[in-house]
Amino acid sequence: MKILYYTGWTFTRVISKLIFRIRTYGQEHFPAEGGFILATNHISNFDPPLVGSWAPRQCYFMAKRELFRNPLFGEIIRRTNAMPVSRGGVDREAIRTAVKVIQDGYGLVMFPEGTRSKTGEFLSPKAGLGMIARRAGCPILPGYLQGSDRLADSFWGRRPMRLLYGEMFPADWVKAQSADKEGYQLISRTVMDRIGELREQLAQLK
Repeated sequence: MKILYYTGWTFTRVISKLIFRIRTYGQEHFPAEGGFILATNHISNFDPPLVGSWAPRQCYFMAKRELFRNPLFGEIIRRTNAMPVSRGGVDREAIRTAVKVIQDGYGLVMFPEGTRSKTGEFLSPKAGLGMIARRAGCPILPGYLQGSDRLADSFWGRRPMRLLYGEMFPADWVKAQSADKEGYQLISRTVMDRIGELREQLAQLK
């Protein structure tokens, strides 16, 4: 058992529930077994631990390589399932590691936009999500997160913090897409469109 991972998992769940009164919906959509990608919008630096802590299964994360330069901090985040990735190009080593994590039966948290949106509006999705999903041949679980970008306003539930998961994109659909840039982009764009639908759905929930 990864003690540091589950310590952080528990701490984040407790804080987000007691202090920020987060509400989650759709956890029945998580697969019971097998590797998968958990894809959500990205509006805050707190999103990776927040999204991961409310996943009922162990997940891994991709973090910019610069965070691993400090040996001590790098070791800590490695033990919480963070994996280094270089930005600004195709990091083949990171892609191979991500695919292996999924094929080993774990979840991988990814953000189709590739970076944090500072306005809360969706950014154009990158092909990276589609590439990893296609190479791993795995299902994709979409989710929409609200409220993590304004933590001060979310104290004690004053501003809603909510996380909604939708139905999976099955592995067969992912594998049916072409294994090229066009196919990867199609996967990422379709997943981002579904996240947009979840945003509209969440607006209808109380």
